[in-house]
Amino acid sequence: MAEIGPNRLETLVSLCKRRGFVFQSSEIYGGINAVYDFGPLGVRLRRRIRDLWWREMVDLRDDVEGLEAAILMNPTVWQASGHLANFSDPLVDCLGECHQRWRADHLEGDRCPNCGGPLSAVRQFNLMFKTFIGPLEDESAVVYLRPETAQGIFVNFKNVLGTSRQRVPFGIAQIGRSFRNEISTGNFVFRLRELEMMELEWFCTPGDDARWFDYWCAERIRWHQSLGLKPEHLRLRPHGEGEKAHYALASSDIEYLYPWGWAELEGIARRSDYDLRRHQEVSGKDLQYTDPATGQRFLPFVVEPSVGVDRTFLALLLDAYDEEEVRGETRVVLHLSPQVAPFQVAVLPLSNKPELTQVARTVEQELRRRFATEYDYTQSIGKRYRRQDEIGTPLAVTVDFDTLEDHAVTIRDRDSMEQVRVPLEHLEAMCAERLGQ
Repeated sequence: MAEIGPNRLETLVSLCKRRGFVFQSSEIYGGINAVYDFGPLGVRLRRRIRDLWWREMVDLRDDVEGLEAAILMNPTVWQASGHLANFSDPLVDCLGECHQRWRADHLEGDRCPNCGGPLSAVRQFNLMFKTFIGPLEDESAVVYLRPETAQGIFVNFKNVLGTSRQRVPFGIAQIGRSFRNEISTGNFVFRLRELEMMELEWFCTPGDDARWFDYWCAERIRWHQSLGLKPEHLRLRPHGEGEKAHYALASSDIEYLYPWGWAELEGIARRSDYDLRRHQEVSGKDLQYTDPATGQRFLPFVVEPSVGVDRTFLALLLDAYDEEEVRGETRVVLHLSPQVAPFQVAVLPLSNKPELTQVARTVEQELRRRFATEYDYTQSIGKRYRRQDEIGTPLAVTVDFDTLEDHAVTIRDRDSMEQVRVPLEHLEAMCAERLGQ
């Protein structure tokens, strides 16, 4: 299995562009830094990630409800949450030739990494994008693009509690876009200005949050491994005292071994009752929970697992990417798990003759009812196999001229390249078995 080093991240980026996973946003106009568009295959992979997270966190549980809160919120929300005062990074400017801006905590030394010039004093830079509602652009019309989805959950805590009839402990889950005016970007889709987050706010009894924190740390590592990420590329790293957010009693990162080193894949935090308490204080609304068994009233404590779709997307591609020597040629293959692969089965007619394409189309339409399928008919069969390997399709079904006589097709396995002949009446069952369904 080939390893991905820093110099090979560019190879993956090239594959993503060539095969339709990721495009630079507004590319024909020169692009925009740290903003990307996801192409046909990228959309499919990202949807798999979101669907698997939602099924794990919501559909398979009785104690979690879903929410889709608006991106724009009353700006007082961000005052109450502490984002206006605390959601910032330390910024320095180059005072030399290039005048580039840098995050101070990402630098080594006191000189500009680009031109070697001196750096300015550190100042805090708020990461929220500011915009305006209505025709006037003044302070009374200021709103912000949300930097996280969590606050939409907190301000809707009582609404969800009252309409779902849940009892503490329970969770509210949300998937949605967030926006951060990052100073330092890079490493492809790892650090973006427009990102998609999958967050759960788990509300529990004060004093019980440490137990739930440990529970969710273990659950989330298990989920990442279930997607196919290698256990040796994952670790849980507790935050030191200087790293914790202003609201956190404790926090840990699930880190992935990216080409540039260990970095955050998912964050898990014990947020105490900070958010509900602040929103109760600023709004004047009672956000306490009444335990129906004891009559006790309290503000629930919160444990938050928060993971980015984009970072999960990148980790899956990095772990899956491989280069192999096959009969003197290099085979590029994505060993994606069938549950996340953009396509699970490709149907390939050996030629474009009508008698074959008609059967192949019928086979593909039958399989499409159960699997994510692609009909691929251009180029030689060998080149089509290589293309399906590159985009991570686990199975290829070849319809050949013998199919017209024996009513059987050939299944090719992506990883082993083994080929077996299967009668058409057993094809769906054989695909399901090999895909683990």
